[in-house]
Amino acid sequence: METTAASPRVLVIGLDPHRVPGPWDPEPVAMAIEAGLAGFSEHGVGVESCLIGLDGSDDVEVVVKEALETHAWECIVVGGGLRHSDDQAELLELVINLIRRHAPDAAIAFNSAPDAIYEAAARWIE
Repeated sequence: METTAASPRVLVIGLDPHRVPGPWDPEPVAMAIEAGLAGFSEHGVGVESCLIGLDGSDDVEVVVKEALETHAWECIVVGGGLRHSDDQAELLELVINLIRRHAPDAAIAFNSAPDAIYEAAARWIE
C-alpha cells in the first residue's frame, strides 16, 4: 500500500490488524496505523506498508521478501505487533533476518505506537 506520491524511502512491516485472530476490535489499531502513515505525506516522505496476517493467509517470507526487494529502502520500520508478543518471537526473527539479507543498507526503526510510525523513521532518514 503506497501512501504518498513521493519516492518510497521507508517501508513499514507490521501486522494487519484485520487479520490477527482473536476476539478484539481491530479498528482502533487500523486507524492508528493510518494516522501514523499520514505523517509521511505531511513531511513529503514516501512510504509503503507491508502488513502481514496471522490468519494463515500469507506466506510471510515471500510477502516480506517481495516488499523488501521492491525499492532500495532508506529505512524499515518494524511494527510493535511483531515485537511486543512473546508468541511472535520466531516471526520477528524471520522479518529481521529478511531485512538483513534483502535490504542490508536500510536503517531499522521501531515505533512506540501505531500512530508514531513517522517519528520512528524520522530518527534515521535525512
